[in-house]
Amino acid sequence: MKELKVKSSVFRHNELIPRKYTCDGEDVNPPLTIEDIPEGTQSLALIIDDPDAPMGTWDHWVVWNIPPSSREIRENSVPGVEGINDFRKHSYGGPCPPGGTHRYFFKVYALDATLTLGANSRKKDLEKAMQGHILAKGELIGRYSRR
Repeated sequence: MKELKVKSSVFRHNELIPRKYTCDGEDVNPPLTIEDIPEGTQSLALIIDDPDAPMGTWDHWVVWNIPPSSREIRENSVPGVEGINDFRKHSYGGPCPPGGTHRYFFKVYALDATLTLGANSRKKDLEKAMQGHILAKGELIGRYSRR
């Protein structure tokens, strides 16, 4: 599988996510750029989750049918169709760990199709719909701890 490059202008891989993008700040999504999108990509999907949450992986943002031509997800934007996150909202929910430092995985998928999913779909529904359609994947990991 090909690899996408996922970057942010506000934090580097494995570095701290600025407070602005968390529940302690403005709680808006950070900007992301996506490079090396393969030919034949019909849409992009984005999943942001926290595998360090005490009750198991916590889903912060689930988005699909992002146009591949954009190559950029702007700060505080709605780049595609938003599913339901573990905050039970159709939106970005920033890092908000109950304690300690948590890792946040910004996973982007290049797909050979646009997806037909209901608005109340969750991460598991998106992952199922993507099966057999992933051309490339990339991820950026950010960290955050509340003080």
